[in-house]
Amino acid sequence: MIPDLVSSPLSRCLFRFRFRLSSSLSARILSHRVRSAAAGCLGSLLLSTPVLADYSAHPAARTLIDEMVAEEGFSREELQSLFAAAEKQQSILDAISRPAEKTKPWYEYRAIFLTERREREGIAFFQEHREALSRAQAETGVPAEVIVAIIGVETYYGRIAGSYDVIDALTTLAFDYPKRSTFFTSELKNFLLLSREQGMDPLSLKGSYAGAMGYGQFMPSSYRAYAIDFDGDEQADIWNNPTDAIGSVANYLARHGWRAGEPVVSAATAEDTVPKEAFDGGLKPRQTVQDFIALGLSPRQQLDPEASATAMCFELADGYEYWLGLQNLYVITRYNHSAMYAMSVFLLSQRIAAGVQA
Repeated sequence: MIPDLVSSPLSRCLFRFRFRLSSSLSARILSHRVRSAAAGCLGSLLLSTPVLADYSAHPAARTLIDEMVAEEGFSREELQSLFAAAEKQQSILDAISRPAEKTKPWYEYRAIFLTERREREGIAFFQEHREALSRAQAETGVPAEVIVAIIGVETYYGRIAGSYDVIDALTTLAFDYPKRSTFFTSELKNFLLLSREQGMDPLSLKGSYAGAMGYGQFMPSSYRAYAIDFDGDEQADIWNNPTDAIGSVANYLARHGWRAGEPVVSAATAEDTVPKEAFDGGLKPRQTVQDFIALGLSPRQQLDPEASATAMCFELADGYEYWLGLQNLYVITRYNHSAMYAMSVFLLSQRIAAGVQA
């Protein structure tokens, strides 16, 4: 019988381990978890960790359990056990309250991603997976270097894909982050469905503090909607399979409107007469290139005057730089709704492409 309340760090740790024992796991994985659980329980005792929230008793969790049982056919007992094993993580709440896009100027933000090491490892990733990248580009129109840059910015080419238990991240944000509770509750539902569809233990899956997973850091809803089997093994695995990850990133961008063969962005020259309001149009291109030229913001490369664009002004250490973002840059922002993110991906992609061709 599983208790309704896990009341201490040691019992919670043992409870989480016992929940995992009930799953159909291989002996190798089970052996690994025996060692991990024992070490974690000992750590809890030594550090006298304070009592953590039992999400099985949370009103919102109970509502979610009711929905998943009635609408999706889940076992109530299994969901109650799962939410009892989930742990509130204050570090997740701290991290989501201070995203880098809102705390760093452009010249500091881009320095995180435009490094010699990230460029070098991106070139190596490109060369190692050239066949899959070439096929993804041919089938979707998304340039191979952009696919690589997305994976490079997200997870350093799969090397740093997140160390949080996804169940902890999503329950913490769904039930203890009111500002975006609706969004993360939806993602939690998708995560439960995803783990069932993939036949994976939901307590074993790791990701970012926001619950993003795998090489490309897909949220559960994006995983279910856009992840694809790109190597023909009948499983879409972006946690461990770089070929599937490449195909899935390309599919995501293509499905969001990537225009093959079209430019992404152009550096621009700004006259003193350009009004500040010209840069307040948001991420989606809403005015034409010609409109911005008339305002005194001229692209440095040849663009279709009738193409839709958005104007961007980024802070440097000693001034500003100006860009005109086009449809394909907007598509990159569908991955992460930040102009600085999209620009970092684009600039890294250009360095990788140059390095591959060198």
